[in-house]
This record gives sequence, C-alpha cells and structure tokens, in this order.
Amino acid sequence: MDCMPPAWTLRHADPSDGEWMAELRATVMRADLHRLGRWDPIRVRQRFLDGFRPAHTQVIEVDAKPVGLIAVRPEADAHWIEHFYLDPALQGRGIGTSVLEHVMATNGDHRPYRLNVLQGSPARRLYERHGFVHDHEDTIDVFLIRQPPGNENARHRELNRHRLAALGRSRRSILASTNGDNSASEFSDFPYRPSTIGCRPPIAGRSTR
Repeated sequence: MDCMPPAWTLRHADPSDGEWMAELRATVMRADLHRLGRWDPIRVRQRFLDGFRPAHTQVIEVDAKPVGLIAVRPEADAHWIEHFYLDPALQGRGIGTSVLEHVMATNGDHRPYRLNVLQGSPARRLYERHGFVHDHEDTIDVFLIRQPPGNENARHRELNRHRLAALGRSRRSILASTNGDNSASEFSDFPYRPSTIGCRPPIAGRSTR
C-alpha cells in the first residue's frame, strides 16, 4: 500500500466556499452523529454556516480541486481548531496528518491548541499522535489540548492528569465489579471506537454538534 500522501496545497477561503463546506461537514459527521442520536441534516449544515469565518479558514486542495478544510480560531489563550474535514475518498492517505502538522508549525506560538471531537470518533487517535491529550468531556464531545513545544511542564501536567483520571476510572470499574455493583456497566456503554484501515485514520473534525 502506498502511504505517501497526495500533493496538496492550502488557500484562504472566501464566502462562496461556505455551501460546499457545509455539505462536506454533513457527509463527514453523519455516521458519528447518527450513532450518538444527534443527526439533524438541517442543523449540521446551518451550524457551520452560522459560524463560518473565511478569515480563519483554509481550503485543502488536491490537483487544484477543493477536498477539505481546516479552520483555526485564534483566542487570547489558545488556538481553537474549529473544523477539520476531508473528503472521505481521500481519508486514510496521510493528508490529514500533513495538513495538521503544517498548520500547527506555521501558526504555533506560546498558546496551546484546543479542539473537540465527537465521542468515539477515530479522529481522536490522529490528534493524540500529535501531542493532544484529554482535557474534559461530556456525553457528546471529548475536548483535547496540545501544549506548545517547549512548554514541557504544562504538557507533563496534562499527561499526568489524564493518566490519573484513567487510573481512577479503572479502579472504580474493578471495585464495582468486585462488589457486584451494576454501576460498572457504565464503562461498557461507552461508544464503540471503530478501527480504521489504511495509513491514517479518517478526519472527523471538531463536532460543535
């Protein structure tokens, strides 16, 4: 299998890109939103259009054709990766990894990167490979953070907090199982995280539901 990503370029978005971007978002997120019981074909498009900011959005192109987008919103204390979607026909070929690495290297400063993915989204593995760690979550979204290079103390604190939280969940599960407590079933109810085939996992992007 050829794991070399196709050649790609980035260009700045303009207002006319909004419609096809909303359609791509709906296509990419449909399966996960269905799985979580949150699929609404109108809302998934309208939420993107309502928050679309061309100045913060770049178009991913392959062979001069738009195949995806990445939107990074700068805040005073963080860079928020608002949207990151790729045509499903090109997923798993390394484009997402290359684009993410490029964007973070180009825009990086003292601020961390933040984003959220849907519960069970395979895109989480892509971000974790690039230094993102668990920050917090709710029943729909998992929020991740990546400290900037050089801020190793903050990064270690995030990793340690994540490991301690995982250890606590494991201990509670074991205790509940030992005591015959039905509350242990909550751990088996977590959404299934499907495996992926190919060089890279697909990009599901930030959810914003």
